[in-house]
Amino acid sequence: MALRLVEIVLPDDTEKDVEDILSEFQVTQVWLERSPDKRIFMKLLIAAEKTEAVLDVFEKRYSKREGFRIVLLPVEAALPRAEEPEPEPSPQEAQASSEEAAKTKIGRISREELYHDILDVTQFSKVYLVMVVLSSLVAAIGVLRDNVAIIIGAMVIAPLLGPNVALSLATTLGDEKLARTALKTTAVGILIALAISVCLGVVISFDTTIHEVTSRTEVGLGDIALALASGTAGALSFTTGLSTALIGVMVAVALLPPLIVFGLLVGAGEIDIAMGALLLFMTNIICVNLSGVATFLIQGVRPLSWWEAASAKKATRKAMLIWGLLLVVLILLILFSQKA
Repeated sequence: MALRLVEIVLPDDTEKDVEDILSEFQVTQVWLERSPDKRIFMKLLIAAEKTEAVLDVFEKRYSKREGFRIVLLPVEAALPRAEEPEPEPSPQEAQASSEEAAKTKIGRISREELYHDILDVTQFSKVYLVMVVLSSLVAAIGVLRDNVAIIIGAMVIAPLLGPNVALSLATTLGDEKLARTALKTTAVGILIALAISVCLGVVISFDTTIHEVTSRTEVGLGDIALALASGTAGALSFTTGLSTALIGVMVAVALLPPLIVFGLLVGAGEIDIAMGALLLFMTNIICVNLSGVATFLIQGVRPLSWWEAASAKKATRKAMLIWGLLLVVLILLILFSQKA
C-alpha cells in the first residue's frame, strides 16, 4: 500500500473541527503538536489514493486562514508496516457522488501531487534541451544504422513524455498557464529534433529503403491504436506512480522516431516520402493527447472549485472535439493514401 505523509499547519482554534474531519476518513496514523505561537502542527499517515479527499476538505475550509499550509511527502517505507484498512464506508464517502466514488476505486495519487509531478518534467530548462539533443542524435543514429535497439535506447530518455502529458492535464483542468508551458516546451523539443535530423539528412547519405525508415513512412490504423495506447500509458504512469522512464519509452517510440525520419528525409530531399513520416507524427501527437485527456477524465481528475470545474469541463469538451475532428481527418487521409 503506497503511503503519503501529509503535514498540515493550522490555527489552534481549529482543533475540534480537525478531529471531526479526521473521523470521516480512514487515516493510518495521526500526530498532533501545539506550538507557542498558537498553531497546530499535524501529521497524517494516509494511503496515497485517499489523500486527495483529505486535502480538498482542508483546503476548502482553511485556505483563507492565516498561516495555513499543507505539505505532501511520499513515504518510501514505514515501520511497523501499515495494514490495509477494512473497506468500510465513512460518512464522508457515503455522501460522495458516484463520480467521486469511482475516482476512489481507481487508486490514483492526489490531484496536487499529480500536478506538481507533471510540472517538474514540463519546465523548459537546460536539462530538457540536452535531453532532446541527446535523444534526437541517438535516435537518428539508430535509424541510419537500421538498428531498433539503438532507437529504443534513445527513447529511455523520453524528453517528450512530460510536456505531452502536461498538455492533456492542462486541458482536463482548464489550466491555461500549464497549457502554455506544455506547448512551448513541446514546440521547442520538436523544432530541435527536426533541426538536428534535417542537418544529418543533408550531410549523411543513407538508404531510404531501410526498414527503420520505410516503417515510419507508411501509416495504418494499427499506428493509431499504438498512439492511443501510448497516450493512455503516459497518463497512467503519472497518476498511478508507475515508472515514467519505462512507459516513457512507449510514448517516445510513438513521437520521436517519426519526427526524426521526417527530418532525415527532408534533409535528403525526399519530400514525397517524408510526408508519410509527417502524417504518422501528426497522427501520434493527436492520439497521444486525445487518449491522455480521456484517461484523466476516466480517473476523475477535476479542479477543486465548482467554477473552475465548469470552465475546465467546457475547455475539455472543446479540446476533445478538436482532437477528435483532427483524428477523423487524419484517418480519412490514411485510408485515401492506402488506396492511392
